[in-house]
Amino acid sequence: MFQRLFDFFNRFSRNWRYGLISLVLALAIGFTNIQPSYGISWLELMIRGIQVVQLSNISNAQEVALGKEINQELLSSGQAKIYNRSRSITSYIDQIGQRLAKTSQRPDIPYTFQVVDDDSINAFATMGGYVYINTGLIKAADNEAELASVVGHEIGHIVGRHSVEQMKQRAISQGLLSAAGLDRSNAIQIGVELAVSRPNSRSDELEADRFGLDNMTKANYAPAGILGFMNKLLKKGGSGPSFLSTHPATSERIKVLQQKIDPATANSGNGLDNRAYKNRISSL
Repeated sequence: MFQRLFDFFNRFSRNWRYGLISLVLALAIGFTNIQPSYGISWLELMIRGIQVVQLSNISNAQEVALGKEINQELLSSGQAKIYNRSRSITSYIDQIGQRLAKTSQRPDIPYTFQVVDDDSINAFATMGGYVYINTGLIKAADNEAELASVVGHEIGHIVGRHSVEQMKQRAISQGLLSAAGLDRSNAIQIGVELAVSRPNSRSDELEADRFGLDNMTKANYAPAGILGFMNKLLKKGGSGPSFLSTHPATSERIKVLQQKIDPATANSGNGLDNRAYKNRISSL
C-alpha cells in the first residue's frame, strides 16, 4: 500500500514539474511572438540583461533620466559645445528659462537651460527638460521677449513629449523596437540624432507654438516677441537661418499666431526694451 502511494506521488510530482516547464515555455514563446517585426524579443532581452525603455508609458522620472543620458552624450561627443566664457550669459538664459518653466504646462519636471557656443541662429530641446540655445540666436534677438519666445517654443516641445513620440517612430522604422521596449543604448543614440537633426512635424511645430505663446503670456512676456522674432528671421532671405530650415511651414505658423494674438494687447507685458537687452548680452 505504501509503495502504491509513493508511486502515485512520484508520478504527480513529475507531472507537476512537466506542467510548469510547459507553462514557462508557452509564456516565453508567447512573449517572443509579440510584435515580431520589432527587433529582438522579450526573452532575448532578459537573457542578455539589456536595459530597455518602454516608450508607450514612460514616466516623468524615466524621461528625465533618459534626457540626462542624451545630454551627456551630446556634450561628450562635442555635438553641443557649451558656452563658458561668460557666467552672466549662462545665468541670464537660465533665469529666463526657469521663469517660463514655472508657468509651463509641465512644471513638475526639472529643466536645464544651456547656451551652445555656436554662431548659427538655432535652438533645440530633448526630452526630460533639456533646452539648448545657440549664442547666434541670442545675438539675433532684439529683446528679451523675442528670446523668451524661442525658449518657450522649445519648452513646448517638451510639454508635448514630441521627442518621445519621434523616438518611438524612429525605432519602429529602424526595426529596433521590441515587445519589451527599446534598448537603452539605442534610445540614447536615437535621442542624440533627433536633437541634432530636429525633424519636427507641422503638427508638432504648431502645438509647440501654441504651448509657447500660452507660456509667454502666463510668464508676463509681451506676445509681440514671438511674431517679431519669426518675422525678423524670415526677412533675412537666402537659405535662411537653420532654426527655420528645421522648423517647417514658418509662414503658416506666423499666420496662426497672428490669429491667436490680440493686437490691442500684443505689446502688454515684459521684455520689449531693446536697449536693456543689448546691455544684458553685451559680453557676447
